[in-house]
Amino acid sequence: MTREMPELGRVCAVCVTYHPDCNLPERLSRILRQVSHLVIVDNGSSSAALGMLSNIAKGDHVTVFLCNENLGVARGLNIGVEYAIDLGYDFALLVDQDTCVNEDLVSVLTRIHHFHVDKDRLAIVGAGYADSQQVPTRADDSELACEEVEAVISSGSLLWLKLFQDIGRFREEFFIDYVDNEYCARARKKGYLVVKARRTLMVHAIGSPSRHRFLWMTKYSRNHSADRLYYQARNDTVMLRESGKYHAGFWRVKGFGRAIRRCKRVILFERDKAAKVLGVLHGWCDGVRGRLGPRISARKFI
Repeated sequence: MTREMPELGRVCAVCVTYHPDCNLPERLSRILRQVSHLVIVDNGSSSAALGMLSNIAKGDHVTVFLCNENLGVARGLNIGVEYAIDLGYDFALLVDQDTCVNEDLVSVLTRIHHFHVDKDRLAIVGAGYADSQQVPTRADDSELACEEVEAVISSGSLLWLKLFQDIGRFREEFFIDYVDNEYCARARKKGYLVVKARRTLMVHAIGSPSRHRFLWMTKYSRNHSADRLYYQARNDTVMLRESGKYHAGFWRVKGFGRAIRRCKRVILFERDKAAKVLGVLHGWCDGVRGRLGPRISARKFI
């Protein structure tokens, strides 16, 4: 049976930017060649970045929303996805500002959805990716090979907008981290599927990864900022609480254990140790207390 190409004109790409680097236009051009429209939502970048975005917006089929402040990744994604819905698109391709996609990313993701045996329940198709410091793997996988997973990262994920309206918007009070995990968890709770392509379809770095020797082992560290570590620890703790898997408040202990592991890696391998450890502990405390939204001053959390 011949596998025909589904109509790619049904796809609108959404990119949330925050102080992007000068290579953003080149990365976005690879995306624009594969979709019918690109929506950029900028979260209060510098004037130099705004000038670059203004030039990008002069191209065909590009819409740029400029926010005067950092509204968070979740709010930016909601703005872009809801605009894609208003334009009548069937799918939204989410992509981070620093992700470099393959030329066949959209083709593969849309065909995985189109030919999936249970496509009526397929909410998200995520892309396989290689870290910027890794050699791409699984190149021998068949083009449409995929596997069901609990969650995929937002960048490189194809959302079916029909189901997005049932699953609901991205959780804006999470602000940055675990936005994708929480959305996938909600999708699966409603009985929908999340799958990930086995092929490597993009290069995407999570944080600023570095490699270290520890005794006889090789360890990796992401080198996130103190604020990012705060959101990770907080939102992870909130998701543990809301999962319903832990009784008698044990989710607090589970979240604290994960926070300690984050602190250990920071202490062993990273700079700005004090600020980052404080960020993790602050995040865990706010997660226990249910304080969401943008991070407040760390001096106020005790």
